Amino acid sequence: MADIDLLIDAAYASGEIAKKYWKKTPEVWEKSGGAGPVTEADLAIDRMLKSELTHARPNYGWLSEETEDTTDRLNCEHVFIIDPIDGTRAFIEGSPAFSHSLAIAKNGVVTAAAVYLPALDRLYCATKHGNATLNRDKIDASTRSKIDGATTLAAKTNFSAHLWQGPVPQFDHHFRSSLAYRLCLIAHGRFDVMLTLRDTWEWDVAAGSLIAERAGACVTDQIGQRALFNNPRPMLHGMVAAPPEIHAGIISRLAPR
Repeated sequence: MADIDLLIDAAYASGEIAKKYWKKTPEVWEKSGGAGPVTEADLAIDRMLKSELTHARPNYGWLSEETEDTTDRLNCEHVFIIDPIDGTRAFIEGSPAFSHSLAIAKNGVVTAAAVYLPALDRLYCATKHGNATLNRDKIDASTRSKIDGATTLAAKTNFSAHLWQGPVPQFDHHFRSSLAYRLCLIAHGRFDVMLTLRDTWEWDVAAGSLIAERAGACVTDQIGQRALFNNPRPMLHGMVAAPPEIHAGIISRLAPR
């Protein structure tokens, strides 16, 4: 079975578990260090994914938000990068805008990606040399060239003046809880720009970044460098996804880190 087919099957299986808990008051805990909430659904999906995926690919490393990290993955050419539920707050609130984010990276580059929103039955996929798809139909990112007025998915904190050189661009601001879903909406051309201007966990953006890139968006960290994954500390310097002209304009206007 190809890697992408493995991820697709696993994404659908994740959705079946999630639907057993969604809108049914799952047990919730707060993680230490202000890392946000986790539910019994997150943990159940994580257990299933680790068992199924590592059984299918025993030589692949494992990096997941809900599994204690080890250095073993750093010695692996391939690694799974998993967020069992991205947008856990949305899941808890009963919103359908949560996703399962599954990626495989080879030597730091994502080669296969699936993001599934079970409550909306939307499966976004991509491979390194293939098209981005939604429910197997090809999708394309926006081709807008003007920054001002660009529809932008980002938290309000990304528009703080200290993050920009000169005036903050006049974005048309929107929000979705799941970073993976935000990147997929960029891939689908529903919005122009996705911004997160703080250090970002790899599992939040690994799958979505490939999907947005294969749809035609330019996707980098906030200093304009292509993201590499499976780092010892699995975080990136934020992420910017946008049509090429807008992307270049954003990077040039961001304040130095």
